[in-house]
Amino acid sequence: MPTGEKSAYTDKQKRKAKHIFESERERGLSEEEAESIAWATVNKQDGGGKKKRHSH
Repeated sequence: MPTGEKSAYTDKQKRKAKHIFESERERGLSEEEAESIAWATVNKQDGGGKKKRHSH
């Protein structure tokens, strides 16, 4: 599914985007539209890609 660089996203964010993508595809959207909506939603909800920070 992801076409761009997604390494800054956590596994949880990637799972969320995949779930949204699949839901949008079931609604009949194209792969491109579904992917765009999925990552835009993750970015809006989580403030963009973030790596987990380890506190020491």
